[in-house]
Amino acid sequence: MSLLSITGLLITITCSILILIFIVYGRTKLHRLWTIVNVTVLIWGVGSFLAGQAKSPSAALFAWRIAISGALCIPVTLYHWIYVFSGIKKRTTLWLIYLQAILFCLLVIFTKTILNNWHQLFGSIYYNQANLMYYLMVACWGYVAYLPLWELYKFSKKAKGIQYIQTSYLFFAILIAFIGGASTLLPAFGLKIYPLGNFGVGLYAIIGAYTILRYRLLDINIIITRAGLFIGVYTLVLGLPFAITAYYKNWFIEKFSSHWWMIPLGLMGLLATVGPFIYIYLQHRAEARLLKEQRRYQESLKHAAVGMTRIHDLKRLLKLIAHIVTRKVGISFTSIYLYDETEGVYSLQVSHDKGRKPIVNVSASQEIILWFQSKGIPIVREEIQRFAVELKDKMFKELEVEMNMLEAELIIPSFLDKKLIGFIVLGQKNSGAMYSTDDLNVFQVLASQAALAIENAQFYSEAKEMQAQISQAEKMATVGTMADGLSHQINNRFYALSLIAGDTLDTIRLTDVKNCSPEVQAMVKEINTALERIQVNVMQGGEVVKGILRYTRKGDEGLVPLTIDQIIDGTLDMVQFKVKLQDFDIVRDYLKDIPKIKGNLVQMQEVFFNFIDNAYDSMVERRTTLKEPGYRGRIVVTAKPSFGVMKLYFADNGMGVKAEDMKRLFTPFFTTKVSSRKGTGLGLYVIRSIITETHGGKISVQSEHKKGTTFTVELPIFQEKYPQEETL
Repeated sequence: MSLLSITGLLITITCSILILIFIVYGRTKLHRLWTIVNVTVLIWGVGSFLAGQAKSPSAALFAWRIAISGALCIPVTLYHWIYVFSGIKKRTTLWLIYLQAILFCLLVIFTKTILNNWHQLFGSIYYNQANLMYYLMVACWGYVAYLPLWELYKFSKKAKGIQYIQTSYLFFAILIAFIGGASTLLPAFGLKIYPLGNFGVGLYAIIGAYTILRYRLLDINIIITRAGLFIGVYTLVLGLPFAITAYYKNWFIEKFSSHWWMIPLGLMGLLATVGPFIYIYLQHRAEARLLKEQRRYQESLKHAAVGMTRIHDLKRLLKLIAHIVTRKVGISFTSIYLYDETEGVYSLQVSHDKGRKPIVNVSASQEIILWFQSKGIPIVREEIQRFAVELKDKMFKELEVEMNMLEAELIIPSFLDKKLIGFIVLGQKNSGAMYSTDDLNVFQVLASQAALAIENAQFYSEAKEMQAQISQAEKMATVGTMADGLSHQINNRFYALSLIAGDTLDTIRLTDVKNCSPEVQAMVKEINTALERIQVNVMQGGEVVKGILRYTRKGDEGLVPLTIDQIIDGTLDMVQFKVKLQDFDIVRDYLKDIPKIKGNLVQMQEVFFNFIDNAYDSMVERRTTLKEPGYRGRIVVTAKPSFGVMKLYFADNGMGVKAEDMKRLFTPFFTTKVSSRKGTGLGLYVIRSIITETHGGKISVQSEHKKGTTFTVELPIFQEKYPQEETL
């Protein structure tokens, strides 16, 4: 067998294995195109193997027709692959080079225009003597071979990171292949140089496959190891019995006569039985050695995932996750984003890196978030870049832009009960290696455990805050319970002060100070004025105590007829000590003779008190946040009778409520207040209970953020007759 046949055989075997690998593991258009490239190289390998074996010009013609057909198609299919890989826009060029390849293949296969003058070189190989058409074919082939190299070179100038490394691998692999393949042309031009360069074509196939498979499809080391072990083990299983038979056949016949074949057959059966176990054992040992470092940090991440749920402090938990991932895996940075319900964005919680300025917020409407919500799988930069080129989909282009902004190589979503609570952004590995499939699986486990740990930490934090709110509510309830006793004690003090002031005033009025000096007369006048002010304030203080007592008493008098004015007037008497009534307007938009409602005065005043208090806080927030010129707070109370019920509309022009908070407004301990007077979050919960349970009514709310809020309350009318519904 000639060296040319050996190189052809090696190319054939190599490409056959690679084609099988890409058929099994290939998932994209790029993988399919690379399979076609390997098919053309395989055709070249078969042809060169046959050419090295040819014993006559006719056999050589058959062999070289196969070889040259493959050679003509190799640069064309390569250019097509690079056309997709780099996103070049030269469709006309692609069609033209396909056309010339087809034309020359037809001339080579079906005519003798190019292959027609044979002579033998190197003692065993037939070569065609080049003619004018041969020169033209080689010139066209050379130009087409130049095109993929030039496009790759241009693409490498703008490629970055791992993509630059992949482009460099491909460039040199193709260069080696074309130089090696071109060495087989030299004898046709009269240069008696043996085509040893053909070994480079097989090397190109291996390097090219390595580069393509580094797109996180499967680690090439594992593929080569598995393929090598498979070939080695089954060569032993199948080859050893044949080798023993060939060497000891005569001895077997002499010893076992006509049954000699049972010995090699039994050996083959034995080896075939133990072969799979040998392969599995060697595979596990080899992969354990190859992936030792990767499995080490993966085990560390798994252990860390298990222990995270024991940490209750959210900030400490997030810093620990970022630290472990960055240090154990060896990556440039780790950033963690969590959903902020208040702002409606995913905000940066922690970033473990140096000298990098990460993006602070990611909108819930960005393509990355939409991808996670629809697909629920990690995003890998290389895959997104490839899909953006192959599929021409705007979504993948947007994803690529957003990943570039985040400087992310990999983004792992974190879900809790199908709700995206956040995501982890990972930079490049310090080693330059790609994220493997096993890496993604481990990171997804880590993200799932992190979600549970985060929920646990948030629940713990909320529980502490709720406990504080409950404690505050209990204190307020205690104050309410003590209101009767406190009001009695305070009124006694007020009464005592009133008596003292009154007696002193009487004494001053009965005393003649006409003969006193002007200074004494002025002092007595000031004392008289001060005592009168004390009496006025004592009376006002008594009214305040009465208001507090009315507000805190449960109101056991039952449901009685009440006017809307009666409720509002009583509420304003009380609320004026908490809010500044002069800061906003209250508009009563209803008829004076409107029917009375059936209600409990104290409880209805409590409802209106909460409405005014919440509206005031909302209006203050809008004034301080938006700083609108000419803005003034306004509360409009509207009442409309309708089929036995009174519809009350309590509208303010405050800050309003965000859409995501609307469904939680009546939840205990939830509050949207942002001022220093932040409430307990029990007000609206109690209001709903008063209206629906005590009064048999209904309550609903409509709100637009930065515009205002309207509460709608339906209460039964006390009168039996009522007008028909009026429209707003």
